[in-house]
Amino acid sequence: MTAIESFTGDARPYSGGDPYADYRTADFPFTHLADLADRRLGAGVIAANDEFFAMRENLLLPGRAEFDPEHFGHKGKIMDGWETRRRRGTSAAHPWPAEDDHDWALIRLGAPGVVRGIVVDTAHFRGNYPQAVSVEGTSVPGSPSPGEVLGDDVKWTTLVPRTPVGGHAANGFAVDVPRRFTHLRLSQHPDGGIARLRVHGEVVPDPGWLSALGTFDVVALENGGLVEDASDRFYSPATNTIQPGRSHKMDDGWETRRRRDHGHDWIRYRLAARSEIRALEIDTAYLKGNSAGWASVSVRDGEGDGADGGEWTEVIPRTRLQPDTNHRFVIPAPVTGTHARVDIFPDGGISRLRLFGSLTEDGAARLTARHRELGG
Repeated sequence: MTAIESFTGDARPYSGGDPYADYRTADFPFTHLADLADRRLGAGVIAANDEFFAMRENLLLPGRAEFDPEHFGHKGKIMDGWETRRRRGTSAAHPWPAEDDHDWALIRLGAPGVVRGIVVDTAHFRGNYPQAVSVEGTSVPGSPSPGEVLGDDVKWTTLVPRTPVGGHAANGFAVDVPRRFTHLRLSQHPDGGIARLRVHGEVVPDPGWLSALGTFDVVALENGGLVEDASDRFYSPATNTIQPGRSHKMDDGWETRRRRDHGHDWIRYRLAARSEIRALEIDTAYLKGNSAGWASVSVRDGEGDGADGGEWTEVIPRTRLQPDTNHRFVIPAPVTGTHARVDIFPDGGISRLRLFGSLTEDGAARLTARHRELGG
């Protein structure tokens, strides 16, 4: 496994200028995976024991945390993150927090799945970050209340053991626990502030729900679809194309840099499971002067790489796209596949790809087996 750079200790006090100039971060190997705690997927911070200085909901806000040195309220400095009050000991003789004192926040993942990596971001918390953090996970079916998730009968699995972290830094942790989780408990020891929490992993959908739906979007992130690779991620991630709902601004889609050669750009997807596809949509919402000029869509039926993965079958030939438009296509004859690929010509972007179909019998069986294997 690739070693992950870690950070400890205070950052320097803010002295003006760009607050991110001395921010400590690293390239984490898991950040290309979906954020299971993305608000767009329905994630939420459903409880916390303390949020005296800054609200727990800030943990899952999109984008990086912002810092305003002049922003104060009646409780003190207002921070763009989750911040608890300073813990104290039990008496004047022992004014320090006890070894096991900690604050916690309970997170409902937007899409249950296998967690591969976690980023606990302490941006702008330079001297008031926690000494250490830990993360646990559990799987509770349905739509449980915070009290039910925290019940004595619920078993928790450690994903990140208690580990020292640094201030004003992206603290990354690889996770190797092959189980499906629905909720996480983030603890900070003994107290302090955390700006953002990102939970990267693979969605593991409920096969019973998908089978009941019948026809659904078989490439959607929330249904277990995945971006395997893309030719270009210069302006925005390719995973945006399978996020829920329509794009609401330009950077909520996928946009490539301007090509100066005669090549083209593409994204390759893995479907939720082997499926029969009958219709599709290519949306260029909010891409007005930079949408792709043309696009084609192909499907492959096979799990291997190279020749073992089967041949690509073009289901939509190279077709002219319009800016800021949702394009709908009915496939003349249903096509069965495990993977899909969208090619855009010559460059530009699309905001969403939707592939409508249903699981094949063997696709549903494999999805059910994986769900059961991962403890779902």
